[in-house]
Amino acid sequence: MRIGITCYPTYGGSGVVATELGMELAARGHEIHFVTYAPPIRLSELDHQPDLARRICYHEVEVMSYPLFDYPPYDLALATKMVEVADHYQLDLLHVHYAIPHSVSAYLAQAMLAPRHLPFVTTLHGTDITLVGQDRSFLPITRFAIEQSSGVTAVSQNLLEVTRREFKVRKPIEVIPNFVNCDRYQRLEAPEQRRQYAADGEVLIAHLSNFRPVKRIPDVIEIFARIRAALPARLLLIGDGPERGNAEYLVREKGIADSVQFLGKQDAVYNKLGVCDLFLLPSDLESFGLAALEAMACEVPVIASDVGGLREVIDHGKDGFLLPARDVEAMARTAVELLREPRRAREMGAAARAKAKALFCSTLVVPRYIAFYDKVLAGSA
Repeated sequence: MRIGITCYPTYGGSGVVATELGMELAARGHEIHFVTYAPPIRLSELDHQPDLARRICYHEVEVMSYPLFDYPPYDLALATKMVEVADHYQLDLLHVHYAIPHSVSAYLAQAMLAPRHLPFVTTLHGTDITLVGQDRSFLPITRFAIEQSSGVTAVSQNLLEVTRREFKVRKPIEVIPNFVNCDRYQRLEAPEQRRQYAADGEVLIAHLSNFRPVKRIPDVIEIFARIRAALPARLLLIGDGPERGNAEYLVREKGIADSVQFLGKQDAVYNKLGVCDLFLLPSDLESFGLAALEAMACEVPVIASDVGGLREVIDHGKDGFLLPARDVEAMARTAVELLREPRRAREMGAAARAKAKALFCSTLVVPRYIAFYDKVLAGSA
């Protein structure tokens, strides 16, 4: 198949999943065309995979700057580029990640290509439904775009239920969960690499996100400060975003700056997660929790908020812990108790990887997307 993929190319989960999906599809022989305003961040991994790179193209969406426009019309420029790529490369379908504005642009592209029919699949990831889409100014257009999609998927059952409840959509929605490449994401027995971040005798804790307010970065820092007061520990903060400046201020104010490393945006995050002992994800909301899954695949126990789709990823007390959102005291106490029992922590990490391999490996999930594409194409035909 020739597939066009559009996503936000930033450090959020939707962009990561879309990029990983494109690379997995290319590895299976499909031709992939990314259409967006910047190269998706994880495409840089193609530098070391020339055979894969030959089946992946990136097409930049350029937005015209004109004094009449206070806000450049990205959605229109995106629709135009979609038409151009679809026509030139004879795409079989478009797969857009994050409903606003990508599914609207895909709908416009489909109309512009008539009478040729170009089906498009919309994948709902979370905040496109739970935050952006529920804004009263966006709700009608979000509902319309979902209904007009040739096929719709959601990354969790929780997100499907929220979409049905809040948007009253009649369109069938298929749950296809996020996934992880279990060959890349695994435990690393690399003492020298670990010593880059933590000395012998120190536990190594990680958090990975796009540093938006919903991720509760101040809670990550407060939890870590309480852990560090109980035992020698280091914290890796992986990612970047609007909360980073505040986070850097907080670690200085708490006097723990010497124990916290801000690594910024990273491509091969498995090389960091694979040497860690614990992962923190105290978000206010997660429709799935891809970062938690990536840590689990690396045999790293996760302490997360008991919200949304995380309940479909983590079994409390078996392969991680789910605790009330914003309850930093309970999260810190649970973390200290676990880290003081290394054998229990290792067993929980092994259970976490077993869960990832059994339910969320790319070898299991990517074929479900391919089957969904076939179903959409058959229906469109």
